[in-house]
Amino acid sequence: MKIAVFEVEEWERTAFEELESDHELVYRADELTPELAEEVADADVISTFIYSDGGEETLSRFQDLKLIATRSTGYDHIDMDHCGEAGIAVAVVPDYGANTVAEHAFGLLLAISHRIVQAVERTRRGDFSQDGLRGFDLRGRVLGVVGTGDIGEHMLRIGSGFGMELLAFDVVQKDELADDVGFDYVELDDLLARSDVISLHVPLNDQTRNMLSADQFDRMKDGVVLLNTARGELVDVQALTDAMASGKVAAAGLDVLPEEPAVREEAELLRPQFRRDHDVDALLANHVLLRQENVLVTPHSAFNTKEAVEQILNTTVDNIAAFARGEPENLVNEDG
Repeated sequence: MKIAVFEVEEWERTAFEELESDHELVYRADELTPELAEEVADADVISTFIYSDGGEETLSRFQDLKLIATRSTGYDHIDMDHCGEAGIAVAVVPDYGANTVAEHAFGLLLAISHRIVQAVERTRRGDFSQDGLRGFDLRGRVLGVVGTGDIGEHMLRIGSGFGMELLAFDVVQKDELADDVGFDYVELDDLLARSDVISLHVPLNDQTRNMLSADQFDRMKDGVVLLNTARGELVDVQALTDAMASGKVAAAGLDVLPEEPAVREEAELLRPQFRRDHDVDALLANHVLLRQENVLVTPHSAFNTKEAVEQILNTTVDNIAAFARGEPENLVNEDG
């Protein structure tokens, strides 16, 4: 089979070397685009990360594509309807870096609660004053975790270690986990109303898109802290900017934003085609958030540790090898 790997760094190629004895490997550092798809249109397998274009326009350029091995757990960047119609299987990495992402989320919270970024920036300028740097303790605060999968579980365990009161919401409850960690399952509205800190750990789908909009922000405590290391589209970003302007949300730690790849294309905002293809209002709201001192934004890097990336690569290679053997693993569309 011909296997094209996109968004791959030089050092990451070594993980795929075991496939080279039986297959033809092509590596591209760039994200997959319709134009790049034309260059490897005869590929049987492609492996991408979340920034690659997985839409119908791009995927239709491949002549006989059989498998997309995405190096992520989520697959909302892939046109699953097209894959179903074209008979393209999609394999994911179901488990990696659960503790990694939770640690990053809690790192954002600690940076907010102790105003660490502002303090470091100040001392680098030679200013050792403490004016405006007073933070707040996490001990005794209420942490509300939305989604109690592997990442949410780690978030709750870390919060327990800091002496926080723990609440959680999930459509599927894990009573043994709740007893072990020491948290209470509550309805989402109750969690929103009682939490001092809200952290999102759910996948993006039709039910979770914009799950935090104006109505949900209205139900929150004044001065709440919001953390999102899951998917940007879980939050109505315009409603978030309004909630921050009113003081309803005191601070936010965000590793993800809606229209995330397009944020880097600020110069394109005035082009008519760009405005047709993207939610410009969301992009403008993103730029407002990026410039606020009480908002910490990281570049979708919560997963990015040596251990987590190695696990992603190894699972992806295993997914491709299993598919080649006729024993596919970790497919999200069994009929693909």
